[in-house]
Amino acid sequence: MPELSLPIIGYMRSPFVEKFGIPRQPNLVQVESYIEMLAPYNDPLAFQGIDDFSHLWLIWQFHDNKQQEKTHFRPQVRPPRLGGNQKIGVFATRSMYRPAPIGLSVVQLQRIEQVGKALRVYVTGSDLLDGTPILDIKPYIQYSDAIVDAQSAYAQHEPIRKAVIWLDEAIAQKDQLIQQAKVSTQTVVEIESILAFDPRPAYQEDADRVYGMKFSNVDIQFKVLDDTIEICKLNLCDNISSGS
Repeated sequence: MPELSLPIIGYMRSPFVEKFGIPRQPNLVQVESYIEMLAPYNDPLAFQGIDDFSHLWLIWQFHDNKQQEKTHFRPQVRPPRLGGNQKIGVFATRSMYRPAPIGLSVVQLQRIEQVGKALRVYVTGSDLLDGTPILDIKPYIQYSDAIVDAQSAYAQHEPIRKAVIWLDEAIAQKDQLIQQAKVSTQTVVEIESILAFDPRPAYQEDADRVYGMKFSNVDIQFKVLDDTIEICKLNLCDNISSGS
């Protein structure tokens, strides 16, 4: 069977340093990240006119998916939105387990920056893991790409947000890290936004379990109750560095 080889034009540098906690769709959480463009695609001339667009399509590669590398084509998968129990056709999902490991995300363009010889494309709303290979960037065209009466089956509506509560120990740790300039207030806002969507797999329901999530340079421990997320602890990560 013939195969198609595509160039990598850059890599995403994101505070999402592990898959757990990444929003299940783009634009749910407005976290800033940037694409580090590779030569020869880091030519500013390639981006002339892009500032006139508010949003971009990113075409990217699922790159940290060991399970897909070891298995053959699976015609059905279990979407997290359906609780991880119901199987549907792979082409009716955005699952990473698909014939071509390619993803598609809409993000909001913030700015283009030249840093020495490097060219960075800053965006918000990305749902990409740090280090994700970028295959292409295309402008989002509002009149044709936005279908206001489209039907989206099981994903018609945004997931329900939970209230996020900081427990006393976590508040003290957060305030100390902010005072020491090791964590920004913006990072705290982003943590709350991510946790509000309950990053657990849909089939996990354990009110007593303490979950851990790494984001940027911090490790967050939290519990999930019926309508709330309780942040228990906030500590700096060991040996974690993000390009954000």
